[in-house]
Amino acid sequence: MTIQSTRTTPIRLGTRRSALAQAQSGHVAAALEKISGRTVELVPITSEGDTNRASLSEIGGQGIFATRLREALLAGECDFLVHSLKDLPTAIPEGLVIAATPVREDARDVAITRGGTPLHELRSGSKVGTGSPRRIAQVRRRAPHAEVVDIRGNVDSRLARVASGELDAVILAAAGLSRLGSDSPLRREELGLAEWPTAPGQGSLAVETTTDAPEELLSVLAELDDEATRLAVTVERAVLEGLDAGCQAPMAAHAVVDGDEIRVRTVVYATDGARRIGLDVTEALNGEYIRRNGSGNGADAAGGADPMHAAREIGLSVAHRLLEQGAADLVSREHSSS
Repeated sequence: MTIQSTRTTPIRLGTRRSALAQAQSGHVAAALEKISGRTVELVPITSEGDTNRASLSEIGGQGIFATRLREALLAGECDFLVHSLKDLPTAIPEGLVIAATPVREDARDVAITRGGTPLHELRSGSKVGTGSPRRIAQVRRRAPHAEVVDIRGNVDSRLARVASGELDAVILAAAGLSRLGSDSPLRREELGLAEWPTAPGQGSLAVETTTDAPEELLSVLAELDDEATRLAVTVERAVLEGLDAGCQAPMAAHAVVDGDEIRVRTVVYATDGARRIGLDVTEALNGEYIRRNGSGNGADAAGGADPMHAAREIGLSVAHRLLEQGAADLVSREHSSS
């Protein structure tokens, strides 16, 4: 792939056609225009996830929102992509690279209702809409007497189903509502990450391009990167990778960087919400983790470990511990390419 160095040539950003994808791509485009002095042009691309209306639990975590976009990138139809990181498979295809992870938005989920009744206080038989296996399991734990309705659709259509009374509540990502600038009169309950951890990478974006992209493009994209966000999501996605469970597994992982330490809270759920296996781990990111655990791979050769390598090793270690505690019995395991 090549882009002309002339500053009058737009940089082409491939994006899904949904309102949310267009909004988050627009934020990245505006930031990149300030950095590069170049115009960024959105190139709408239709993914399988936009046309296949089957339940996410039926479709599975096969990168349905990413595959068509990546094909377009490799074919030269655009210069880079913006993904919701939580929808991105852990295995990056040959020839592609995540060039930046911008500062993370709010990683929490929110429950949207008409009157503001907390999720755990909804009356028996209340209908709560979500298409995520992880959220379904969490709703069944938080509101066991509610009926979970497996839904798809954009944010506006989900909110409309609550406003009309068809559903009593829906579970949505706080980041999506923020990026869309939603001003719905419906009431929202923020679900705390301690008891309601969210999907690996939730609230984060991934800026992806080709490994042979022009240095000029790689350089300006790198300026969008936030190291703390990249460290945190590297841990989270390594947990998912280590579980070998796919993007739609009923599991959650959320990591926070605090100086030279990182804390990760992760939970694997039974689909009916009856069981869960969780870990809350704090580890050093200053090279001590790799030295203590003998990971090798050359990361420690110069006496200081690569923090991204350490982050991945921490996530894989957490996944191993979850599996030792029986997590494999709770998730339908898939290859990490999913």
